[in-house]
Amino acid sequence: MSGILDGKRILISGVLMESSIAFHTAKVAQEQGAEVILTAFPRPTLTERIAKKLPKPVKVIELDVTNDEHLDRLAGLVKDELGSLDGVVHSIGFAPQDALGGNFLNTPFESVATAMHVSAFSLKSLAMACKPLMAEGGSIVGLTFDAQFAWPQYDWMGPAKAALEATSRYLARDLGKDSIRCNLISAGPLGSMAAKSIPGFGELADVWNHRSPLEWDMADPEPAGRGVVALLSDFFPKTTGEIIHVDGGVHMMGA
Repeated sequence: MSGILDGKRILISGVLMESSIAFHTAKVAQEQGAEVILTAFPRPTLTERIAKKLPKPVKVIELDVTNDEHLDRLAGLVKDELGSLDGVVHSIGFAPQDALGGNFLNTPFESVATAMHVSAFSLKSLAMACKPLMAEGGSIVGLTFDAQFAWPQYDWMGPAKAALEATSRYLARDLGKDSIRCNLISAGPLGSMAAKSIPGFGELADVWNHRSPLEWDMADPEPAGRGVVALLSDFFPKTTGEIIHVDGGVHMMGA
């Protein structure tokens, strides 16, 4: 039986833990017929160990999305491995500790700038680094956490995600002429490495225990991974600049 990504070649960033959306995206993508290549930073060896749990072997490339040398060499390394790309997954986010956990009013600009560079501007950087490999068009999918609201403890990652969402729309506008779609998955809270780095994350996640119409399991990233794979497929050929919520329905609940 064929899969929805048969013949597709997909680059996936951010596989750091088996519990991550990126890992489950890679797993489902392989199960659906894709050839996958991973990027990793700051510890490619960690990603290589985690990648051994995927259904098929994959190549791991070191990529710091704030390093121009890494970005400049990416297309050549991927071309040597896969030849071209049909899809790119941006699963990258970071904010210094003083930009999280209730410190919003006291965070210095240097920390805010780091959060914006790594978490938002990097979507444009990764898209442009991979664009030469997407001559036939394709799909770029990123991961956000609903930036419509001010969440407890999330602080400057909230504005960074808002910037990511705006960046995705502008990329969709400017890359559409090249038949490249750019969309985001807005997932509910998960027990990932990124989540564990947020002081007081349990307070934020507890919202889902009371407001989610569909039962939400913080230990199950696969629904979000499946959402990413769906957007990478040809089932959404004219969908771009969109944010698809995979959050149990919390985004649409009123008071």
